[in-house]
Amino acid sequence: MARVLIPLADGCEELEAVTLIDLLRRAGVEVITAGLGEGPIRASRGVMLVPDHPLDEVLDDDFDMIVLPGGLPGADHLDADPRIHAVLRRMAEQDKYTAAICAAPKVLLNAGLLDGRRVTAYPGVIEGRLSAGSQLVDDAVVTDGRVVTSRGPGTAMDFALTLIERLLGVDKRQEVEKPLLRI
Repeated sequence: MARVLIPLADGCEELEAVTLIDLLRRAGVEVITAGLGEGPIRASRGVMLVPDHPLDEVLDDDFDMIVLPGGLPGADHLDADPRIHAVLRRMAEQDKYTAAICAAPKVLLNAGLLDGRRVTAYPGVIEGRLSAGSQLVDDAVVTDGRVVTSRGPGTAMDFALTLIERLLGVDKRQEVEKPLLRI
């Protein structure tokens, strides 16, 4: 079974976090949510989220993918946490997936994972900050190797379905997508 880590920080975008957790679990993925500290997380619109574990409890676990929800100041909190940067780098070194949506691609950028890649993000978040050889595009979801990025709350479902396809294949994506009545 595929295992995915979703770190949650105060001020994260709840629509993104909940959509990612929900759709990945519908696909049979073992999703582990981890708060940067102990206790519940207050998301950007005041919704309370209860992580499965504090991040310290799962730092050394093996995952197939890490997915960062966006939102502000949630993405700033993720970016300021050296544990998040360390996990991202370790997973990239192990050729595992790293993924981020909305404002969270800046965490991938600051961890050094976007060099030479084609990426997307919420407008204004990483413009002018990418290294030479990187390309910022306006697509809803962009996959470049093992890095997957997306633009914002409105693209959360497409992002989650793309992650399912990357982890489990197109048949599983279609199986999850069909009952959502998107088509």
